[in-house]
Amino acid sequence: MSLMTGNTEWWRTAVIYQIYPRSFADANGDGMGDLAGITSRLPALAQLGIDAIWLSPFYTSPQRDAGYDVADYCDVDPLFGTLADFDVMLTGAHALGIRVIVDLVPNHTSSAHAWFQAALAAGPGSEERGHYLFREGKGENGELPPNNWESVFGGEAWTRVTEADGTPGQWYLHLFDTTQPDLDWNNPWVREQFRDILRFWLDRGVDGFRVDVAHGMIKADGLPDYTPPTEGGSMGGGTATLEPEISAEPPAPAPYWAQDGVHDIYRDWHELLAEYPGDRVLAAEAWVDPLTEVAKWVRPDEMHQAFNFAYLETPWNAPALRSVIDESLAAFGAVGAPSTWVLSNHDVVRHASRLALTAENLQGHGIGPKTLGLPDPVLGLRRARAATALMLALPGSSYLYQGEELGLPEVIDLPDSARQDPTWFRTNGERYGRDGCRVPIPWTADGPSYGFGPTAASWLPQPTEWATLARDAQQGVTGSTLELYTLALRLRREHELGWGGVSWLDGYGAEVVALTNKTVTVIANAGATSVTLPAGELLLASGPLDGDLLPGDTTVWLRA
Repeated sequence: MSLMTGNTEWWRTAVIYQIYPRSFADANGDGMGDLAGITSRLPALAQLGIDAIWLSPFYTSPQRDAGYDVADYCDVDPLFGTLADFDVMLTGAHALGIRVIVDLVPNHTSSAHAWFQAALAAGPGSEERGHYLFREGKGENGELPPNNWESVFGGEAWTRVTEADGTPGQWYLHLFDTTQPDLDWNNPWVREQFRDILRFWLDRGVDGFRVDVAHGMIKADGLPDYTPPTEGGSMGGGTATLEPEISAEPPAPAPYWAQDGVHDIYRDWHELLAEYPGDRVLAAEAWVDPLTEVAKWVRPDEMHQAFNFAYLETPWNAPALRSVIDESLAAFGAVGAPSTWVLSNHDVVRHASRLALTAENLQGHGIGPKTLGLPDPVLGLRRARAATALMLALPGSSYLYQGEELGLPEVIDLPDSARQDPTWFRTNGERYGRDGCRVPIPWTADGPSYGFGPTAASWLPQPTEWATLARDAQQGVTGSTLELYTLALRLRREHELGWGGVSWLDGYGAEVVALTNKTVTVIANAGATSVTLPAGELLLASGPLDGDLLPGDTTVWLRA
């Protein structure tokens, strides 16, 4: 199976590095990462060898959901700096050959946004209320919500407002937090506002947008009641959604996800981006299944990439990996799009921990001290390195999440008092949420906050193990996770693996994934029994070898 090679757009083969701004680098010492901090660390990313960065939201926001509650789409929150700081960062990235993708959150705004405040003030039936999904309640006096939908953070998806005269009034929909009211995307005014927002950032020079909750925005006519068949816990935007787990026979989508009307929005945006030079890109965060459905988001006249969550959710199991790789290449290839590959992001348990969990862990629930089946950190890192070596050998585009190149695990022992994820609060501590993958990353083994900033301040507490995992403790150290990533990215470019294809190799047993991509043979042993390697030049190994034996939980690249 081979990717289409008639196109040369950069995003078809790019390795894109996700920056979670509040946790990447802090320039002013207030404990919160910022744009100036990102600028200062761009040379390290260039040295790593990535092609682009994707920035999670840095817009003006009350920060009730770590910036996914946007109060102004065309300005920078003072926590992170100014528009001038953004321009400096963008210029610096481009000077290093790094493209910049920014997050866009179109499903909902913050309740502090001027649009929503105007809607509250204008009252029922007003043009302003029509920008959001306000509805009358049920019951004798409208005391019941308009339908039975649940918020992804737990609890009802509706909140009743108090009108200007002090009486209980209409209800507004919020699929996420109460402070994140959903916009009405059937309203032409809403669509025009976002065209202007896209142009604002494209005119500044950004290279594209990662679209949050790209499977949302359009709701089924009439907003019918819906009871999920299972609480699968897939993610949506910054949050876990009530989507069923991936299955061969998925049920009909919920009336608030994957409605056909969303595709008209992206066709419109595709045309808008095409007005700009440089192959600007739209990347979809669309938690839908199966992969043939995800592929609808990346048809030739819609978005350019869609996150491959089916791959992220695949366990460290050879038959499952072979299957999802085949399905991914077939589904995306059928519409002329590259497959993407991803193992970690700001919404999921880091794969250095997740791949060694021994009990079920629903997406978005997170892990903490009372979680069953907590991972063995040594096994988790070993599997994570092997999984990454396999992923980076696949054709298409790959996403990395900040700190995974250091082998960072999920931070499990965060004090309850430090947790900030809305999921933690809205479930009364039943779910730990996503704070454990968002802890500020370490740059230096010594110094306050392990080099995250010039002071000891850190918006989430960092564990002492960060000292041994810091970037300066790994740089130039043979066998370190940082050096493994750096080598893999260099070899990926040199052998043009992003433009290649997958040819499966037989004879290695059911627990081994073996393939050839262009000039590289990749053998990943997901089992416990060592297998004999063929003769050939060793290009990369995710862990120590035993002569010509490939131990379990280890991946190698050989010259084909």
